[in-house]
Amino acid sequence: MTQKLLREDFQVIGIDNMNSYYDILLKENRLKSLKENENFKFYKINLEDKDSLKKIFQVYKFDIVLNLAAQAGVRYSAKNPSAYYNSNIVGFLNVIGLSKDFSSKFIYASSSSVYGAEVNIPYRESIKKISPLSLYGITKKVNEDIADFFHSEFKFKSYGLRFFSVYGPFGRPDMAYYKFSESIRRGHPITVYNRGLMSRDMTFIDDICDGILNAIGLDINAHEIFNLGNSNPIKLNYLINFLENFFNKKATINFEESQGEVMHTFADISKSKKILGFSPKVSFEDGMEIFLKWFCNYYSFNE
Repeated sequence: MTQKLLREDFQVIGIDNMNSYYDILLKENRLKSLKENENFKFYKINLEDKDSLKKIFQVYKFDIVLNLAAQAGVRYSAKNPSAYYNSNIVGFLNVIGLSKDFSSKFIYASSSSVYGAEVNIPYRESIKKISPLSLYGITKKVNEDIADFFHSEFKFKSYGLRFFSVYGPFGRPDMAYYKFSESIRRGHPITVYNRGLMSRDMTFIDDICDGILNAIGLDINAHEIFNLGNSNPIKLNYLINFLENFFNKKATINFEESQGEVMHTFADISKSKKILGFSPKVSFEDGMEIFLKWFCNYYSFNE
C-alpha cells in the first residue's frame, strides 16, 4: 500500500513496532525499499504508546490516517490474548482518538473474521448480528463498535474495510498460501484442517490497495463499513493442488480438526462496487503466479 501511495505522490509516515510475530528480516527488507523514497519516513513505536504517537501527530498534522496495524492471526490470538488487547483495542483507540483530535480523515482495516460462523453467504455488511469465533475477530468487531461510537458521539466520520484473506508478495508467512508454499518447496509436511474443504475468498494485495485508495477519495459523513474481497472463494484443496503443480511436488498432508476458524468466507462486494467503485481485477491463479515468482526470487537471495 505504501508503494502505491508514494507512486501517487503522497508523503507517507509509517509506524510499526516491528514485533517478532513473523520473520523480522522480511519486515526489514520490505521497509528497506520504502526508505529509499524521500517522501517516506518511518517511526518504530507501539500504538499503545499514546504519548509517542501524539508527538508524531503534532509534528505532521496528518490529512489522512490509514490504520492498517493490528496483531494478526486467528490461532495465535488464543495463545497470547494480551497482545491482541494491547495492539488491536488500546492501540486502535489511541489512533482513532488522535485522528479525531487532529481532524484527520480516518480509514481502518477490519476483517472478514468479524462474520464468524455466519451462515448467510455471501457475507453482506448489512448483517446485524454477527458473532466472531476468534479473539482476533472479536477485537476487529470492537474496532468497528468504537468507530460507531466516535461517529454517534463526536460526529467523527470513518471508513472500515473488511479485508478478505489478503495475499501477495511480502505477505504474512503465517498464512496458509505462504506456509504451504514454503513447506511444499522444501518437502516438509503441511497441516490441513477440515480435510481441506474450507474455502477462503482470497484477495490479491493490488486489489486491496485499489480499494483503500478509493476509500481515501470518499467523502460520506458517516461511519461506513465495506467488504474488500475477490468474491470468488477458493477451496484449500485447490490451493494445495495449485502449489503441487507449480513446484512439481506432492504435498505430505497431516489432517487436523479446525481450531476456531470458519469453514467458508465469501464477500458480497455490491456495496463496495456501488460506493467505492471497487472492482477486483486479479484472479486467484494470476495472483498466485505473481506471488510465487516473487517468493522463489526472494528466497533465492535470502537463504
